[in-house]
Amino acid sequence: MRIVVGRVDEFEPGGRRVVDVGRRSIGVFRVGDRFYAISNHCPHQGGPLCAGRTAPWTHSDGPGSARTGEEHVMLACPWHGWEYELATGRSFLGPTEPPARSYQVSVASGETLDQDLDLRVPGRTPGPYVAETYPVRVEDDYVIVDTTTNAGPGDVDATERTGDRS
Repeated sequence: MRIVVGRVDEFEPGGRRVVDVGRRSIGVFRVGDRFYAISNHCPHQGGPLCAGRTAPWTHSDGPGSARTGEEHVMLACPWHGWEYELATGRSFLGPTEPPARSYQVSVASGETLDQDLDLRVPGRTPGPYVAETYPVRVEDDYVIVDTTTNAGPGDVDATERTGDRS
């Protein structure tokens, strides 16, 4: 199932939004111009994972050398501080524990959303009768979470879009 979460400009850089879809609670994060989506359930003890702090992953080439980068961001559960990689849901504190569920995120123009029946009316099939309709234009870009697959490396840059804008 693909879920329209909101317009791109509604997410400040570093911002987040938690959405509830059925029984799922999913946090959508904007880090720079990239978007990530992860389950709001900490696999360690069930805490509200998306209420935790985020921090870039720190790398070291040796003593006295440390650097951070936005390519890997960690999310810490507010209950016990267990950290998960935002893009994949992997934890390095309990390597045998299951990862937090991560989801694919895409950005699509409002014009393509209007043409995608699955996003307009999820789970419904159009019938044979057609009422008179009127053209509607949507010009903004929207953030979409896909709950059918795990994210892996599929996080998306806000400048990347799905669908054809021509």
